[in-house]
Amino acid sequence: MKITNPVRSAEQRRHDVLARLERETDIWVATADDAGLPCLVPLWFVWHADAVWLSTRITNPTGRNLRDGGRTRLALGDTRDVVLLDGEVTVFSPADVPGPAVEALRAKTGWDPRGDSPSYAFFRIRPYAVQAWHEERELRGRHLMRDGVWAD
Repeated sequence: MKITNPVRSAEQRRHDVLARLERETDIWVATADDAGLPCLVPLWFVWHADAVWLSTRITNPTGRNLRDGGRTRLALGDTRDVVLLDGEVTVFSPADVPGPAVEALRAKTGWDPRGDSPSYAFFRIRPYAVQAWHEERELRGRHLMRDGVWAD
């Protein structure tokens, strides 16, 4: 296969990342426990107020790891169209989660976890690093955000 598409600018990549965060419903969530045991699961999410919002049971490995570790790596796409976000996690109980975040998740997915089980928690992930690339040709320049600041 011959690749002929031009390399995207940082501005175009940022635009594409934000469009995918608005459009897509599923995101891969990578965490690890205190012993370093990794956990990788897909979850529904919404991009709201410059953060990824998702919900899972606080009693499962992902919920515990998000709560205890305070950070995560999120991934969209496949090996030809990759988006990686590293973020800091804030945990909200069903009673404390901001209403607009829950409404955004419900509007996108049709699901309000508050109606399922009291063991569900909400997680806000604020990105501090973002990488995006289409295949090998875009590996250079893939770092779009560092220390919470978008690259120019």
